[in-house]
Amino acid sequence: MTSAAVPNSSETHLPFPVHRLSVAQYRALSEAGVLAEDDRVELLEGVIVPKMNASPRHSSTVHAMHDVLRAALPQGWSLRLQDVITTGDSQPEPDLAVVTGTHRDYAGSHPTAAQTALVVEVADSSLARDYAKRRIYSRAGIPIYWIVNLVEQRVEVYTDPASTDSEPAYRRRDAYSATDSIPLVIGSREITHIKAAEILP
Repeated sequence: MTSAAVPNSSETHLPFPVHRLSVAQYRALSEAGVLAEDDRVELLEGVIVPKMNASPRHSSTVHAMHDVLRAALPQGWSLRLQDVITTGDSQPEPDLAVVTGTHRDYAGSHPTAAQTALVVEVADSSLARDYAKRRIYSRAGIPIYWIVNLVEQRVEVYTDPASTDSEPAYRRRDAYSATDSIPLVIGSREITHIKAAEILP
């Protein structure tokens, strides 16, 4: 396992103007039927972005991660699989998210960042985008972000979000190889350790 501070990453500036949508406007597009449930998109920092196609290895790892997390979660927490969470300017759909309460608690609205203890993205072809999502999750104050990095065969754990900085970022990064065990922290409490080999293909 290696630890390091995480440098700030600057936002990519497009060479043309972009009209950014609010979360409310994005929801209105869905409610009006402009965006259908089977449209593979998500709202990231006000921009509608197509989601990446999942490879078999990606899908297999997501489901392995789901099984491991579900077995470890304490009472009072729920595990969401590729569902929306809402931040101030985004509606990302992380591969996995641990949220407070039960699934019934979210029948009327998606979980907010304040209700989210952990988000997990499994990354192969999506690695650059999942790195960029650090800014979204840290700005929202989500305490822990895992990237299951299939390209380099490691699990990267980001903690200590600097949500008030002008360029938000996580201050700490720990990287775990297949021989390491990863502490699972939910609600500021270490629940157990997960063997990285159980997650990495």
